[in-house]
Amino acid sequence: MTSGELDIVQIMLEASLVVKAVLVSLVFASVVCWAIVLKKKKLFSEFKENSNDFLDVYKGASSLKEVMESCKNLPMSPYRSLFTNGYTELTKLKEHLNDDRDRLEKHFSQYGLNILERGLKKGVHEVNVELEKFLSTLASIGSVSPFVGLFGTVWGIIGSFTGLAGGGATIDAVAPGIAEALVATAVGLLAAIPAVWFYNKFNNENAHIQSEMDSFGQEFLNVVERSLAK
Repeated sequence: MTSGELDIVQIMLEASLVVKAVLVSLVFASVVCWAIVLKKKKLFSEFKENSNDFLDVYKGASSLKEVMESCKNLPMSPYRSLFTNGYTELTKLKEHLNDDRDRLEKHFSQYGLNILERGLKKGVHEVNVELEKFLSTLASIGSVSPFVGLFGTVWGIIGSFTGLAGGGATIDAVAPGIAEALVATAVGLLAAIPAVWFYNKFNNENAHIQSEMDSFGQEFLNVVERSLAK
């Protein structure tokens, strides 16, 4: 590194052991962050495609039983999860009541559609487990990385002041330590900013899927209620 030039890579290679450990941990956090981002983007894309496939089957079927049979060949999706759990509870209730329509109508008249709603909630929970997976890791990277970078910065500045105390009070003597400190901060921010941004983005997408699942759940309950009213 010549005078007047600050090579970032060279600064990182010549950093103290503590700062190197900080930089390595931040680079690792950044790699983990982008791996999670790619995985989540793939998951959302698959959910959207699979949900569209389910809706095609659902809208084209003549009965709920036909939809359930088709679900066996459909991949995981929010709508499929809600439907299979809701329909399974409906089937169990019918079996418990010996498929007696009068008893079924009496049950729903007395207790409402609570048993189906609980089945739908189970489906929502299954989807949420997938949607929320790794989000806490993204949040942790976004919140912790700046502080880890700050620790490296403080450590680098301490080294610079140590050099000053030794009598080397020149720009050439102090600049590498200050640059080392600032690089730690920069790498910390580079790890944190994408993590925070994608964490918020994925939370918004999760909220959108939650809204769609709620609408589909209400539609499923309406279909069951209309079938009982025939």
